[in-house]
Amino acid sequence: MTISVLVVDDQAMVRAGFAAILAAQDGIDVLGQASDGAEGVELARRLRPDVVLMDVRMPGMNGIDATRELVHPSRGEPHRPLVLVLTTFDADEYVYDALAAGASGFLLKDAPLDDLVHAVRVVAAGEALLAPRVTKRLLERFATQRPATSSRALLLADLTEREREILVLIGRGMSNAEIAAQLFIAEQTVKTHVSRIFTKLGLRDRVQAVILAFDAGLVEPAP
Repeated sequence: MTISVLVVDDQAMVRAGFAAILAAQDGIDVLGQASDGAEGVELARRLRPDVVLMDVRMPGMNGIDATRELVHPSRGEPHRPLVLVLTTFDADEYVYDALAAGASGFLLKDAPLDDLVHAVRVVAAGEALLAPRVTKRLLERFATQRPATSSRALLLADLTEREREILVLIGRGMSNAEIAAQLFIAEQTVKTHVSRIFTKLGLRDRVQAVILAFDAGLVEPAP
């Protein structure tokens, strides 16, 4: 199945570079490019891409506001693309806001080209993705900026021992395939457990799972 992509970045060379890399891949179709958030929202609603590559810092409408418009549109707009946020900063102060706006993950602009292609495929498949360095920063800053909450953490009691084990591995940033290899079980079995975990804990995606795992004390930032 072909993955359709829209690239949104205010730097023309960066935007064109990402578009060229993705367009050269089998199964990926770049529908268009936008130079700011407002244009990105307009193009996304017209072209209906599966994934939007979204820069964070742009003049006019920034990537956070654009992400919020796309993921949580006003009534009457049925298309909701998945958003992969691109940033130059692994400790970007906008990380929390973008995730809260509904981004499916973060990728650093200096990541290897293969990581960019992989990230688009992962997000298109419905799995949230955070670059390892972003995950580390996210947890570190979460530790100092977010007060502990226990409402959803209490729901951990509803998890089976296996589900709890898998939640810990999700919190460490592992994919379904990596979890399956770690636990010596089928990847489809992992997917079933992940679905049940999300349902029981009221989670939207893996990004929320990472935060909850840390909040509940199941995962701690690496020193």
